[in-house]
Amino acid sequence: MPSHINVHLLPALFEPDELLGGTAVIIDILRASTTICHALDAGAIQVIPCLTVDDARESAAVGSAVRTVLGINESKNILLGGERGGEKIDGFDLSNTPTEYTPEVVGGKTVLFTTTNGTKALHHSSQAEVVLIGAFANLSSVISYLSDQQRPIHLVCAGTNGAITGEDVLFAGAVVAGLLENQPNLKFGNDSTRLALDFWRANSQNEAQFRQAMLDSQGGRNLQKLGLTADIERAGDRDLFNLVPQWIKQTNSITR
Repeated sequence: MPSHINVHLLPALFEPDELLGGTAVIIDILRASTTICHALDAGAIQVIPCLTVDDARESAAVGSAVRTVLGINESKNILLGGERGGEKIDGFDLSNTPTEYTPEVVGGKTVLFTTTNGTKALHHSSQAEVVLIGAFANLSSVISYLSDQQRPIHLVCAGTNGAITGEDVLFAGAVVAGLLENQPNLKFGNDSTRLALDFWRANSQNEAQFRQAMLDSQGGRNLQKLGLTADIERAGDRDLFNLVPQWIKQTNSITR
């Protein structure tokens, strides 16, 4: 049982060393967390989170050079994925749309991945003992994993360009609610935890209300402007996968 739980509504609202000794869950519902879960469930070997577009391109170039030196001529096994401003990056193989990450596309491959908000939140949380990826797509698996933790829990909402986003807060509240079902005496480490829980309870009375909250969120409004409403719907689908991606900091690799 965790000692207590904290919700951080934005990475800028906590110092990295506040996560020392804890378990962090990175939350970027629209869409990095959701896409990472899709990629790993579809058979990607690993997802490498890159802070910048140049970092991703340079890593891809190094990987290609190594394969050439080794005489490996197999089909491309490194893919570039991600977005800036919600849109696919020029020259990348994939955007940040979860349903693009199918077994046919990413199975057996490494995805070098960079996004506007999610990968930054991940690296900001590097001092946590354990760093996980959470989305509605793996909600029950995340709750189950956290229930067995002895460490403090930190739910880190990525936000959008420095602004709090409702979809991330919704998920954080859902996790808190799920943990409370079996641990009613779980201690809240900050007031943001109560705020997230109340926001979830207020917007999850039924499925239609939940879906509307996703659409009305900052991230939801941004994606609708780009014609990506289907991504919002997909990101709201719960418990698609039985996995909890973990970031292995030593190798900068997210695996299932």
